[in-house]
Amino acid sequence: MTDLLFTEKDLVTSLKDYIKAEESKLEQVKQWAEKLDALTATATQDPEGFLGHPVNAFKLMKRLNTEWGEVENLVLRDMSDGFISNLTIQRQHFPNDEDQTGAAKALLRLQDTYKLDTQTISTGDLPGNSLTVEDCFELGKIAYSEADYYHTELWMAQALRQLDEGEESSIDTVTVLDYLSYSIYQQGELERALEYTKRLLSLDPDHQRANGNLKYFEYQLAKQRKVEREQKVKEEKKEREKREVDKKKNFLPEKRKYEQLCRGEGIKLTPRRQSRLFCRLFDNKRHPYYLLGPVKQEDEWDRPRIVRYHDIINEREMEKVKELAKPRLRRATVHDPQTGKLTTAQYRVSKSAWLAAYEHPVVDRINQRIQDLTGLDVTTAEELQVANYGVGGQYEPHFDFGRKDEPDAFKELGTGNRIATWLFYGTAVFWYNLFPSGEGDYSTRHAACPVLVGNKWVSNKWIHERGQEFRRPCGLMSELC
Repeated sequence: MTDLLFTEKDLVTSLKDYIKAEESKLEQVKQWAEKLDALTATATQDPEGFLGHPVNAFKLMKRLNTEWGEVENLVLRDMSDGFISNLTIQRQHFPNDEDQTGAAKALLRLQDTYKLDTQTISTGDLPGNSLTVEDCFELGKIAYSEADYYHTELWMAQALRQLDEGEESSIDTVTVLDYLSYSIYQQGELERALEYTKRLLSLDPDHQRANGNLKYFEYQLAKQRKVEREQKVKEEKKEREKREVDKKKNFLPEKRKYEQLCRGEGIKLTPRRQSRLFCRLFDNKRHPYYLLGPVKQEDEWDRPRIVRYHDIINEREMEKVKELAKPRLRRATVHDPQTGKLTTAQYRVSKSAWLAAYEHPVVDRINQRIQDLTGLDVTTAEELQVANYGVGGQYEPHFDFGRKDEPDAFKELGTGNRIATWLFYGTAVFWYNLFPSGEGDYSTRHAACPVLVGNKWVSNKWIHERGQEFRRPCGLMSELC
């Protein structure tokens, strides 16, 4: 992403050189270049900070995938070899439709998770531009192409709001209303769909689809009102019963729980449970290395037991790990229980790399530190995984261990199941995925919240069963040591 930002800056410079040659004929192109010149000058002062904002990332994708192509068509009328050759060379590095769609989906994901309204996202205080009518319309169209009518409505409504406020745009109000009314209809709100259809027809009385929709919506609305009158009493009774059942079950779908936790609205420990958690100086049973310099250990949670280690990795080590990982970062994969193969998935959006102990003393030292503090053998563990979560990057709720319906999850490794997880993110946390009996602990289900601003680096070590036979003996009782 940072490279793309500098690529765009280079393209702006090249475009300005071309303008000097034909300034009188290409005034429109010159204005375009000056706008982007100002943007990239600001952005390149702090590239990561600039790209850490999801709106800037989306707009960068949109410019390079869509708008720069329009500029190319414009200048081809009287081609300047310098600019066109530079653009052609750089185009091989440009994002494509899939990349632009991915950036848009990231915005929609953040909008849901953190309950952000379209007005806040569109007109927020950013180092780049806020979202234009065209940007809002594009987000709505991408949602529409996915049959996501909820987000189609939100973003078409925002585009309409900005048009109504007087923003100039190449997108006309009729087109926005067409998408808006249909997306509202698809969500079952016939009255509002009818209202927007009437507004559309007031602007374009001959609009063929809107005229057809008007009659259809009116017919469906009359039919719906008749059914509603008949069902009202029954539905009210059912709704009351359902609310009572849900209240007793304290039921919340996992996705809602996950989003609540990401917003800091999750469950809290009771005072009694909290009183059982402590901080301590930890030497792991008088380990020689930590006897004189114990580490700071904190009880993070009780069930499952999660412990946190403070000041466990220094800035220099973190920078070296990132430096080693950056050239190898690739889209993270997950294990598909149906095929048994690794594949990408929408519920895990990040890039990751794997570092072996022999590659650098820092990696070897980190592995040894994990072994000394956990008391587990890391020679059979997986390599150190380094993950980077960018705009909207997330990992929805998942388990680290292989379940009973995935008996061959780690068969190719030959080291058994993932007994424990160590996770660095400045501090580090550690927990067991399996009970001493070898059974999976289903309370270890966890997630990575979508990145709202900036980007996030984490590193984890998955420790396997093989080699732990005498370090953590099997137990008959399904409980933690």
